[in-house]
Amino acid sequence: MENKLKVGIVGATGMVGQRFVTFLADHPWFDVVCVAASARSAGRSYAEAVEGRWVMPKPVPDRIGALVVQDASQVEKVSRMVDFIFCAVDMPKDQIRDLEERYARTETPVVSNNSAHRWTADVPMVIPEINPEHLGVIENQRKRLGISRGFITVKPNCSIQSYVPALHPLKSFGPEKIFVCTYQAISGAGKTFASWPEMQDNVIPYIGGEEEKSEREPLKIWGSLSDGEISVAEGPVITSQCIRVAASDGHLAAVFVAFQKKPSKEGILELWSSFKPRPQQLKLPSAPQPFLKYFEEENRPQTRLDREYENGMGVTIGRLREDLILDWRFVCLSHNTLRGAAGGGVLTAELLKTEGYLQAK
Repeated sequence: MENKLKVGIVGATGMVGQRFVTFLADHPWFDVVCVAASARSAGRSYAEAVEGRWVMPKPVPDRIGALVVQDASQVEKVSRMVDFIFCAVDMPKDQIRDLEERYARTETPVVSNNSAHRWTADVPMVIPEINPEHLGVIENQRKRLGISRGFITVKPNCSIQSYVPALHPLKSFGPEKIFVCTYQAISGAGKTFASWPEMQDNVIPYIGGEEEKSEREPLKIWGSLSDGEISVAEGPVITSQCIRVAASDGHLAAVFVAFQKKPSKEGILELWSSFKPRPQQLKLPSAPQPFLKYFEEENRPQTRLDREYENGMGVTIGRLREDLILDWRFVCLSHNTLRGAAGGGVLTAELLKTEGYLQAK
């Protein structure tokens, strides 16, 4: 595609920022022209700024590595360089909220990996395959901010992107009660085994704030757009436990669900196999084809074997069987820093561009 949109990555030196860098290095629609981070990294080349803390399996892309890191707080300067930004900064929530709104007010769209605006009523929190219609709230957000081109959109927590996609095609059967236990990789905390050696041969049964996110965020994803806001769905009831495990990448979820009308196993499998939502219909560059994959093998999906399915953008499912307390149970898996973070953000940007929300300045 000619005339690629010019992209900035704000928070480019962190783990998710590094994922954005590698994911976008050869993107057909977007060209990374700016990397920004804290003032202590500004002024150095990107390669110099991440030296000694680069954690991606691929090396720093040469062209992006040569870019001079900008100070993320210099919003006007960064905004003049780009058509839109991906934001993945590590700051207190109130500071992130302020920073993202400052960028939006310069008429620079923000595709955020952060949680600061997830509960702002006119900010869409999007999984592109599930609630693309929520992008319609952007016009009301622009009115509130007094802008015409800028906006903020966010992606949800990485933990819900393993199991919500598997539940969504089953919504017609009325899921009422959901129990989920997530087994989450250490990269979800921005860590590697080198930086977190105590996680080797270990399991920690607590991740701060994660269970609340896992229980509440799906209800905004499944909410409805009305009166210029996204209203949160009243159900289903979700209860969760979130556990940190000794895996480098990949969030595995064990799901138990009760329905208003219990579907058959064949009906569930058919809905999963035939699910072809908007990004797949549009054949967006980062859209997995297919989005959902079911394994018949009893020991799949496995984190190490299956987290890279469809370049880490797909969701794998297995072990569908009847439950003795609820109706059905199954396991599912997603890559937390690809589908759950940078890749999910890029796919959202591709959808935003296709729908006319992202344009060259």
